[in-house]
Parts: sequence; C-alpha cells; structure tokens
Amino acid sequence: MALVNFRRAAPAETQDARTLAAFLQGFSIEVMPRTAAKIADFRPLLPADTRVYIAHIDGTPIDAMVATAARLRAEGFEPVPHFPARIIPDAATLRDWVARYRGEADVRQALLLAGGIARPAGDLHSSMQLLDSGAFDGFARLYVAGHPEGNRDIDPDGSDRMVMAALRWKAAFADRTDARMAIVTQFCFEAAPVIAWADRLRAEGIRLPVHIGVAGPAKLQTLLKFAIACGVGPSLSVLQKRARDVTKLLLPFEPTEFLTDLARRKAADPGFGIEAVHFFPLGGIEATATWTQEHARA
Repeated sequence: MALVNFRRAAPAETQDARTLAAFLQGFSIEVMPRTAAKIADFRPLLPADTRVYIAHIDGTPIDAMVATAARLRAEGFEPVPHFPARIIPDAATLRDWVARYRGEADVRQALLLAGGIARPAGDLHSSMQLLDSGAFDGFARLYVAGHPEGNRDIDPDGSDRMVMAALRWKAAFADRTDARMAIVTQFCFEAAPVIAWADRLRAEGIRLPVHIGVAGPAKLQTLLKFAIACGVGPSLSVLQKRARDVTKLLLPFEPTEFLTDLARRKAADPGFGIEAVHFFPLGGIEATATWTQEHARA
C-alpha cells in the first residue's frame, strides 16, 4: 500500500509573519539631525545600506544636514536628504547644497518636495521646479511626495485634483528622462485607503513605485498629535477608535496589522504598486529599529 505524505498547512499567523517579513525587506527610515545625534551608532540598529532620509526642517543649518549625511555614509548607510523647495532661497543655493552633499557625503539619492511653509524663501516653491532645474542630474534615484489620503495644503477643497495632477507631471518627467523615481508617502494607519489609492495610480497610468509611509511604534497620544498636525485623513479613525478602548490606551500602537494587510495584498498581486516601506520613527528611532528587527526576519 502506497504511503501518501500530506503537507500540513502553515498556521495563518506563521504565513502572515513570513509575508510581512518579505514585505519589509529594503525598508527605509527617517531622521532629523538632532535625533540622529542622539544615536551613538546606527549600525546595531539598522541593516547595512538602509536608506536613511534626513528631514530638513526650516531653520536647520545646512552644515548639520551635510554632517548627518556624511556620518550615515561613513557608517554604511544610504543618506537621502530632503530638499524642500520653499526653504531654498535661490538656484545658486540649491546648486551649492547639492555640491556639498555630493562632495562631502557622496549623496546619490534625494527626496524633493515643496515643503510645509506658507511663504517661500525665494522663487522655488515646488518639487517640479527642483526636477526641472537640472541640479539633480546624475543622481541614482529621486523621490517625490505622495498623499494617499489627500493634502489640504495643496487641495483645500478636500479633493485630490492638484495632488494627482502633480503626480501625473512627475510620472511624465520620469518617462521622458532617465530619472529613476519613486513616490514616498505621508504616514497612514489603515490599509484600505492606501490600497484604493495605489490601485487608482495604476489605473491612471502613474507607474512610479510607491514607498508607503508608516508610523513606527509609539504611544497613542503621540501618534494622534502628529496625525492631526500632519493632516492624516480617513485612517485617523483607526487611532480614534483605539483611543476609546481604555484597555489599549496606555499600550504602544504598532503598525503590524496595517503592514500585514498591505503585505498580503502584495503577495497576492506582485504588480501592486507598493515597492517598499518607509518608517517615520515617531516613538523613537530605537523603538522602530527594534520592531523591524523582530518582524523583518520571520
């Protein structure tokens, strides 16, 4: 009598852990010079070659930005400084910053964005102007901002008309040049709006890969504060619902469920537009790094 071997199906939680681990490969993280300065050495926290974005808040000296980029490069990471158009006084300053980053920190990638200040410091006010400037010719990769739940600063009427028009322009720019580009988004907390947005981009022919923004583990009060300040849309209800549950109020909020839902979609549809995960370590760099270490190697 022949023996038949039956392979036992992996428990759902085990499969989910593997799916999530695969989805997390190649993640990136964001720091500011003042938060990076509190970390003695990033090497025990992050995988080698991790893309580390350096947020350029208005008022941060360019010396601090370049020094942070150089330090990250020396420790074996890929520094990705922000270039907020509205804080750059003029084209000469832009060229100087690019030259310093290239010469002092071997910067090869950059995030180009308008910036969150109301009044531009000079004539530059959009990432499209930065792309058109030619200052970033020769960069290995360029990133632009995405807003899965809209952006009231850009579309005050609550639509996404201007946001989508800008993404179409940027996708066309990538098509007509040799620029390798991707979209890095604002952080969200619910998978359904993100999935719908990514599917809409694909349907409209916007083929730029998406790096989805995610808030790292943090206290619920901290996340609510940042979410409201940053204009997070429908997915804010996830935090508000949790805040009503007193048993969870004091526990840190983790992105496990949100990312697992996205990971399942990516596993089922490899053409799904999300290429990578980008962490905003709102609860601290160490907390986010610890979470990624636990979930990226399942």
